[in-house]
Amino acid sequence: MSDTDSFIEEVTEEVRRDRLFKTLRKYGWIGVVAVVAIVGGAAWNEYTKAQERAKAEALGDSILGALEPEAPEDRIAALGEIEAEAPGGRALLGMLTAAEQGADDRAGDAAETLGGIARDGEVPDIYRDIASFKRLLQLGDSLSVDERRTAFDALARPGNPLRLLAEEQLALIEVETGDTEAAITRLKAILEDSETSSGLRQRASQAIVALGGELDAA
Repeated sequence: MSDTDSFIEEVTEEVRRDRLFKTLRKYGWIGVVAVVAIVGGAAWNEYTKAQERAKAEALGDSILGALEPEAPEDRIAALGEIEAEAPGGRALLGMLTAAEQGADDRAGDAAETLGGIARDGEVPDIYRDIASFKRLLQLGDSLSVDERRTAFDALARPGNPLRLLAEEQLALIEVETGDTEAAITRLKAILEDSETSSGLRQRASQAIVALGGELDAA
């Protein structure tokens, strides 16, 4: 390479370096802001998670303390003094309260508490469905057959985690109304479902035999 070529290359490199420095001076703040935003966002995310975790732990401690008294009415009163900000926490608190009300022979109050959870649009669907299911069990025969059938039909929709438990209740309604054949057919469908738990499978099998049906050979 000649001296001229070497000189031109050095000048070109200096021009490039000069342009780079000018660009950095002009737009470098954008990169700084981006880095600060990323670091700040990560820090805020961790802070938020820590706050939520602390709130959840505090709620859990409060609930455990509220469940210590021996008398159901004392536990109900203690649970009523707890405040839960998150919808899921409110649902859990409400279901525990309803369970204590049921244990204290206050089925009506328990059903009302569960109904409040089921109607709360901020609560996740799974909690609302569980509350609806428990409410129906609490109310029992105080609801008409048609009311119970309609409500359990809604919970038996495809994809609902409570689908098979709702199907079991529908089978019991069919037994109640004297439609034994339909009940056996529904119970057998429960047995054939791959998502059926061992406990439900056992109950369905026992019910089929009790109704005079026959279990299919494995």
